Amino acid sequence: MTGGLLLIAAALLLTCYNLWDERRATNSAGEALRELETLRPEEPETVEETEIPDYLLDPGREMPAVEVDGKRYIGVLELPSLGLELPVMESWSYPNLRVAPCRYGGSAYQDDLIIAAHNYASHFGRLKELKIGDEARFTDTEGNLFRYAVAELETLGKYDVEEMAAGDWDLTLFTCTYGGQSRVTARCLRITGDS
Repeated sequence: MTGGLLLIAAALLLTCYNLWDERRATNSAGEALRELETLRPEEPETVEETEIPDYLLDPGREMPAVEVDGKRYIGVLELPSLGLELPVMESWSYPNLRVAPCRYGGSAYQDDLIIAAHNYASHFGRLKELKIGDEARFTDTEGNLFRYAVAELETLGKYDVEEMAAGDWDLTLFTCTYGGQSRVTARCLRITGDS
């Protein structure tokens, strides 16, 4: 009986900790987003027909990052159908994931950007609710806007690291499922021109 009560108490404490951690992450990401908003131009940069953006001239260049409270961010991700606007950190680590979504690999400039986030409701917890055709937008710290459409949703195994970067996807978003046994993954293709 005592063992059962201890297990219930431990589960309750773990649930409380997870809720606190999610609230903390929501606040941290919100603060970073507000700071990044002050650095971004009012409107995403529009390119004159004679002006060629730097990322087109040198797609291999590193994505520029801005430091906010000691953390480096490469831009802002928007998922309008989920009502999400989130800062994206320059590189992933477990401590960084506890703050905001992170670049897992790739670059928006080379059309192979991969972004990971925790499954907090305020981060990628609702990723599985995306539908084919939903729009995703990424704006880098220089104001360049990249628009994508969700092309495929899939669930990958816990250890399918190579599969995460496989395929010809312009943007991949992923998070773990509760319990961490698999990865919910949204594969996106870039929208170009008037499409």
